[in-house]
Amino acid sequence: MPTTDPASPVRPLSVGGPRLPLPALLALSTAVFLTCLTEVLPAGLLPAMSADLGVSESATGQTVTVFALAIALTALPLTSATAPWPRRRLLLAAMAGFGLANTVTALSSSYALTLAARAVAGVAAGLAWSLLAGYARSLVPVRLHGRAVAVALAGIPVALALGVPAGTYLGLTADWRTAFLAMTALTVVLLGWITVAVPERPGRPAGARVPVARVLAIPGVLPVLAVTLLFVLAHTLCYTYLAPYLDHVGMGAATDRVLLVFGFASLLSIWLVGALIHRRPRALTLAAALLVAAAAALLAVPVREAALVYGAAALWGLGWGGTPTLLQTAAGDAGDGAGEEGGGAADATQAWLVTLWNVATAGGGLAGGLLLDGLGTGALPWSVLAFLVPALVLVAGARRHGFPVRGRVGGGGRA
Repeated sequence: MPTTDPASPVRPLSVGGPRLPLPALLALSTAVFLTCLTEVLPAGLLPAMSADLGVSESATGQTVTVFALAIALTALPLTSATAPWPRRRLLLAAMAGFGLANTVTALSSSYALTLAARAVAGVAAGLAWSLLAGYARSLVPVRLHGRAVAVALAGIPVALALGVPAGTYLGLTADWRTAFLAMTALTVVLLGWITVAVPERPGRPAGARVPVARVLAIPGVLPVLAVTLLFVLAHTLCYTYLAPYLDHVGMGAATDRVLLVFGFASLLSIWLVGALIHRRPRALTLAAALLVAAAAALLAVPVREAALVYGAAALWGLGWGGTPTLLQTAAGDAGDGAGEEGGGAADATQAWLVTLWNVATAGGGLAGGLLLDGLGTGALPWSVLAFLVPALVLVAGARRHGFPVRGRVGGGGRA
């Protein structure tokens, strides 16, 4: 069975059976884990970093902002410029640059140099994120696309649920520089793993590439990108300020336990999505948005019951955990398109998704902060609902393209 890339002569690894090439996919997942963890790692190390760098904690917090902005500004042009590169060579280059930037961050005593290193790390991470989902899809037959992407993107919730607390603990028990050097060491190991376990895939010749701007005209791409923007905004504006919300309801001391419930529910969500996405991608996307909306509704209830908060965290994790997989898969399918118009646009579509994801992450943090200062914590859950309702409408309306009733994932099983 040929790969989804018509320009590629390479056959998928799983010819002759439905098994996934787990060593290769887990290497991609580890790349996602390390880049996602590094993006948010300073959040748990602000006091120590600010003291060493001689700036305020709020200024140190901009090391997270500059990482996200670097991704948003460079993912699209870099994905287009590197489209002809062989995929493994490009991934190795991106991860090597990422590791070097983390090393500079760990050794830097200058705030300006630290910001520059974080920007370089963001550029490398954005380039890697833009190609990982398409890379995972190229390793398997069409019927396994959803499952392959689910494995490759499992590193996101693992980083948020388990990696951030572990990295923070390491930074606090040793020092913050040790945490970043650990990221470098793991990246070096990953480079060897990718070299051994991940097969090369060719880039796309110039004549086979769809210009980045033209991708938006492909049926289904705009609905997927709009849902991504709305869903990530909804998630980020409340998740970022969960600790103040819990303080408001008298559960500030339980923040770690609430996040743990969210994290384990997210892992369960990934498993469920990976098991079912090849048959029901549309239904799973609708269910994800409804679950997060239900969580927001519970958090909006004025009754201050711990059981409601824990229940909301569980629903939120169940809805959010598999969402990156669902949206990346929908973007890949829409980018692949039908016929020559869509074929070959999957990587560019993923670059748009990565860009908008980081715009929404930055925008959600800003919007949440404004809401917190202006209206208080009680406004956060209602704002989640305000973004999720139009997202649900878009998913429900994109029945032919974007989130089709008969999806291409898994060979056209009814959603």
